[in-house]
Amino acid sequence: MSEKSQKLLSLAQQLRLYKPPDSLNNPIRRQNGIPQSAKPKTAAVLICIFEGNDGDLRVILTERSSRLSSHSGEVSLPGGKREEGDADDVETALREATEEIGLDPSLVDVVTVFEPFMTKYAMAVVPVVCILFDKKAFNPAPNVNEVETVFDVPLEMFLKDENRREQEKEWMGDKYLLHFFDHQSGSKMYTIWAITASILIRAASLVYQRPPAFQERKPTFWNGNPDKAIDT
Repeated sequence: MSEKSQKLLSLAQQLRLYKPPDSLNNPIRRQNGIPQSAKPKTAAVLICIFEGNDGDLRVILTERSSRLSSHSGEVSLPGGKREEGDADDVETALREATEEIGLDPSLVDVVTVFEPFMTKYAMAVVPVVCILFDKKAFNPAPNVNEVETVFDVPLEMFLKDENRREQEKEWMGDKYLLHFFDHQSGSKMYTIWAITASILIRAASLVYQRPPAFQERKPTFWNGNPDKAIDT
């Protein structure tokens, strides 16, 4: 294995210090935010960051298989629902990444876990952040039943007001924006949007320690407000 990148080592050290804001990490707020009748299930997604050939920070994404019954053909982070045998969200994210794209957990260092994003299906989606120090050691092996394509994008694109569209939505009086980011990879154009885009805006903001160059106006219900939900 080649010597680890100083940029990635510094990033790993930075992210290990991350603590969710008190307003997002307050157990009472969480309890009050989720309807008593709902027992939210948990899913975890993997934000796998590596250094590109040009020294930029990049993240691995997938195009979901057209065979899937839900969200087929959409772009997403590797991940899925937590299973009974999973010890925690980290294990869920790593297991799903192994199953979906053939990522060996021994190749990555998990550095932090972000606060969950709630969906309208009472699903708490937990982003798990890891560093892939040796990109050449990873040979994508997509599960054809779940994944059409594995590709990567520059993380910083989610802070730029370029190749971006937005759509105003409203849910129970809460007006918010859905962001759509277009990315050309080879001959194919991919669109990253909705909760995946929001998670990556959050990740990029923390990694680069600056806000996006556009108004984010994210929905309040992503933080678990009562009976509110998101298009996923």
